[in-house]
Amino acid sequence: MTTRSHGLMRVFWPSDAPRDDIPGVLVGWRNSELDVLVVGVLQGVDAKNVDYALRMRTLFRGSPHSVDKILFHCGDKSLQVLGTLNAESVVETFDPKALSLHTVSRSYIPRVDCPRSAPMTIQIVSFDRPDPNRMQYLSLTPISLALEDKSGAFGSVPPFDRIDQDEEVERRRKEKLVKKLRKHTVIHHARTEKELALNTIIIQINCSTELDALMQENIAMVGVRIKRTMSVSERMVESASTLWDFSLLWSKQTLKHHVGPFAYQMFILYLMVLRVGAEGLLMLLDWRPFGNAALKDISATAQQVDIRLQQFCYWPDQYMTLHKRRNDWESITNSHPDYIRFFNSLWLVANDVIIGIALGSYIIENVDFVAGQMDSIMNNYSIEGLQRMLTWLMDFPAGLKLNTELATFLGDLFLWVIDYWSGCMSQLRPSLPVIVRLIGVSSFAGASLPIAMFSDLLSVLTIHIYSFYIASARIYNWQLTIIISLFHLFRGKKRNVLRNRIDSCDYDLDQLLLGTILFTLIVFLLPTVAVFYATFAGARMAIIALKAALDTWLACLNHFPLFALMLRIKDSRRLPGGIRFELQDNPRALISASEQQLSTAPTSYVKLKSIALPLSQTFSQYNQLGHRLRKHYLSPRVFLCLVSGQFVPPIHRKNLYSLQYSMLPIQRITIGELWKLLTEERKPNGVIHTNGNIVAPAGNRKPGGRTKSSLTGYWWSK
Repeated sequence: MTTRSHGLMRVFWPSDAPRDDIPGVLVGWRNSELDVLVVGVLQGVDAKNVDYALRMRTLFRGSPHSVDKILFHCGDKSLQVLGTLNAESVVETFDPKALSLHTVSRSYIPRVDCPRSAPMTIQIVSFDRPDPNRMQYLSLTPISLALEDKSGAFGSVPPFDRIDQDEEVERRRKEKLVKKLRKHTVIHHARTEKELALNTIIIQINCSTELDALMQENIAMVGVRIKRTMSVSERMVESASTLWDFSLLWSKQTLKHHVGPFAYQMFILYLMVLRVGAEGLLMLLDWRPFGNAALKDISATAQQVDIRLQQFCYWPDQYMTLHKRRNDWESITNSHPDYIRFFNSLWLVANDVIIGIALGSYIIENVDFVAGQMDSIMNNYSIEGLQRMLTWLMDFPAGLKLNTELATFLGDLFLWVIDYWSGCMSQLRPSLPVIVRLIGVSSFAGASLPIAMFSDLLSVLTIHIYSFYIASARIYNWQLTIIISLFHLFRGKKRNVLRNRIDSCDYDLDQLLLGTILFTLIVFLLPTVAVFYATFAGARMAIIALKAALDTWLACLNHFPLFALMLRIKDSRRLPGGIRFELQDNPRALISASEQQLSTAPTSYVKLKSIALPLSQTFSQYNQLGHRLRKHYLSPRVFLCLVSGQFVPPIHRKNLYSLQYSMLPIQRITIGELWKLLTEERKPNGVIHTNGNIVAPAGNRKPGGRTKSSLTGYWWSK
C-alpha cells in the first residue's frame, strides 16, 4: 500500500513493448517511489528469477562494454523488477513497488491495475525508443552544429569593426534584463523532484534500447544454470573443421596481422608528409610581414586555401574521435555533433569539387569567350564608363552649376590616371586568357577557389577606382573640416583640442576678414568636390557589394548545413532540438476495457516526442553573418562616414569568415599530437567484461585458476 494520501504515479512506457497477452516481467529504473521507467518486458519468466538474474548480472552476459558505465551514465541506478504484465492474479490493492499492468488489444498503451479507491492518479508517458545504431537520441537542449563562438579568437579591427564588442555588450544587457525579470516574478515555484529527474529520464530513455536488446538476448538464461562457453582454442578447432575453413582463416589472419599493419603504416607516413606540407603553407599564410595584416587577411584566395588546409588538419582528429565510438556504448551521445560536423564538411568539400569540375570544364573549353567577356565588361564599366561619367561631370551635370575650372582640373586629373590605367590593361590583355585558364584549372580543387580568385582579380582590376575614392574622400573631408573651423572663427569661437570642446576666442580684424573670404571660397567650391566624391563613393560601394556577394557565396560553399538538412528530412530524431509532451485522448480500447474490468483510478496518457532542430537555429550562423553585414554597411556610423568623407572599409575578413571557421577548432592539432594519435597502439586495457562486470585479466588471477572481479562474477562464468 502506498503511504501517501494522494500522489501522481508516472509510468514511462516504450511504444514498442509487446502487445500480446503473454505474461511477462517489467524491468526498468525506479527513479522515485512514484516514478518508474520501463526498459523492457521479459516474457515467459518468473519475477523472482528475473530479480535474481539482475542481481547476479546474468542478463548482462556477453555485454560488449561495461554495464556499470552505462548504469552510471543513467543516474547510477540499478535495473529492478518493477512489476508484472498480464499476470493471472487479480490485484485488489495498489502497490507502486509491484506494478500490475495488462495489455489491451488495438492499443500499444497498457492498462494499470489501480483501483479507484486507491488515493492515486496514474499518468502513462509513452515514448518511441531512439535507435542508437542510427544515432537517434533525445535531448533537452538543441544540438550545437558549431564548435563554439570564434569571435574572440579572430578579433576585430578598430574603429569600424566593433561588431564583436557591440554583440558582447548586447548579450550582457540581455542577461541583466533576464535576471531582473526573474527577481520580479510574483510566484517562484521550486522545482519538484519529478522535474529535476527529467534529465536523468531522458538519458535512461536513450540507453533503454541497448539494455533491452542485451536482456532479450540472455532471457533464456533466466532460471537455468549457465554452462561454461568454449575457450578460444576450442572455438578455433571447431570453426576450422575443414581444410577450406582453415585456409580461409589463415588468409584472414595473415591479412590482419601482416598486410594490414604495413598498409596502415604506409598510409600514416603519407598522411604525415601531407600534414607537414600543410603546416608549412599555413605558417606562410599566417605570416605577417606588414604588421597586423597576414596574407590570408588580404587575399580571398589565401583565405580559402587556409580554410581547406585547416579542414584537412582537423579531419584525422575528427575521424579518430568517431572511431573511438566503437569502444563504447552507442547510447552515449557525446560524439554526435562531431559526426554531423565531420560528414557535413566532407559533403561540402565533395559538392564543391563536383561543382568546380563542371565550372572548370566550361571555363577551359571556352577560355577565349570567357576572357573576351571579362575584358569587355571591365573595359565598359571601369574604364570607358568612368571616362564618360567624368566627361559628363565636367560639363554641367544634370543642370548643376559647378565651378568650371575646378571641375576641369579634377576631371583632367582623373582622366589622365584612367588613360594610364587603360594602357596598363592593354599590356595585361594578352595574358588574360592565361589567367582565365589558370582559374579554370584551379576549379578542379573546388568551385570556391575560382570564386575567391575572381574576388581578388576584381580587387586588382578596380584598384584605380579605389584610389579615386580615397583621393576624393580625403579632399572632401579636408574641405568639410576647414569649413567647420572657419565657421567657428566666423562666430568668434575655436575648438579646444585638449579639452575637446568649443571655447570663445577673440580674433583680430585681419583674421576675421581672411577667414570670411576663405570660408566663402571653400563653401562655393564644395559642391564641385562633392559631386566627384559622390561618383567615386557610389562606384566603391557597388564594388564592395559585389565582393560581399562573392564572400557570401563562399560562405555557402564552405559552411552550408547540407548534411544537417538531409538528416532533418531523412530522420529528424538524429537532429534533436528538444522534447515536448502531448496530452493524448484516452484510447477507446482502454475505455472499453476499463468498463469491463474493475473501475480504475484516473489515468492520463501523455506522448513524449522529440522536436527537430528548428531551421532558425540550423541557419543561426547565417543570421549572424547577415546581422554583421547589415550592422557594418547599413548602420548610421557608415552613413555618417559617407556624408563626412571618412573612409568606409569593407567588412574585415576576420569578422566575415568567422562563420566559416565556426566548424574548426581555434588551436589545430600539432604534428606531434597527430603522430601520437595515429600511431598509439590499441593496447588491451586489461579489462574483461563478464556478465556486465569488470574482471581482472588473466595475469592478475589468483592462484588456483579463479579470480573474482571487483564487483561480482568469475572469469570462467562466461
